[in-house]
Amino acid sequence: MLVSSPVKPYAVSPLRHVPGSVQKPDYVGVMARETYDGPDVMDEETIEKMKIAGRIAADAILVAAAEIQPGVTTDHLDKVAHEFMCDNGAYPSSLQYQGFPKSICSSVNEVICHGIPDARPLEDGDLVKLDVTAFIHGVHGDNCATFFCGNVDEESRLLTERTQNAMNRGIKAVAPGRRFNVIGKVIQAYADRFGYDSVREYTGHGVHTAFHSGLIVLHYDEPTPLPVIKPGMTFTIEPMLTLGSARTEQWDDGWTVVTQDKSRCAQFEQTMVARENGVEILTLPSTGEPITGGRVTQKEKDAIGI
Repeated sequence: MLVSSPVKPYAVSPLRHVPGSVQKPDYVGVMARETYDGPDVMDEETIEKMKIAGRIAADAILVAAAEIQPGVTTDHLDKVAHEFMCDNGAYPSSLQYQGFPKSICSSVNEVICHGIPDARPLEDGDLVKLDVTAFIHGVHGDNCATFFCGNVDEESRLLTERTQNAMNRGIKAVAPGRRFNVIGKVIQAYADRFGYDSVREYTGHGVHTAFHSGLIVLHYDEPTPLPVIKPGMTFTIEPMLTLGSARTEQWDDGWTVVTQDKSRCAQFEQTMVARENGVEILTLPSTGEPITGGRVTQKEKDAIGI
């Protein structure tokens, strides 16, 4: 297992400006938890709007990820994604969500999730997880992918590739009539083959007009029956797999979550809708194909005009 210097907090820049023309979610400026008591099944109009939000969020990941190289700060990646979303009429869903100070989550190496973009320069060999959600037309599109900074070691490369495979296997398991348990069961079975651990405290979730609706998607095998999947349900699958133990601890900032043993973590996430014959991905970038992570391809760059 790769041993590297633990990631430490750096200075965080002020809140970024959002144009007044961009619609903001109701939770902006409110520290209370988001509440939602509506249905988990969405109508086709809402789903079509989510495809727009999902495309902007996915393209924003690629625009930011294309900037990754040693010496670049995660604050710069946040700026790039923020400006892209605003330029496309979308609000960065993370910004001021329960007080979160940035427009994306940037989680490096042993940071599992909710990393706050800051002034830390990226280093050669870092694993960089970018979690981006866009809000437009009253709905959210939420996705995450893991990228390489410079030359990563083989262990990190395989962890990244296999985490994406684990997500894809979870997606393929989605079918109406099955319980949500099937998703975590297939993800854990795949992770166990390689000795990876799956984070339990942070899960997939329902998403649509609400950023987090209350519907929970686990990434580990859970015997307690979970809800039955129904056509029209919209939610994320976002496994977080670790090279070592998935036991977690949180920094004093109240957001950043790291592995206790400082082992590396990779994550991938898609927003999707359950269909009669399976599932449809709602967070596809302008290429029309899911983000592969690792490094931004020339096809991806061409599709978003960079």
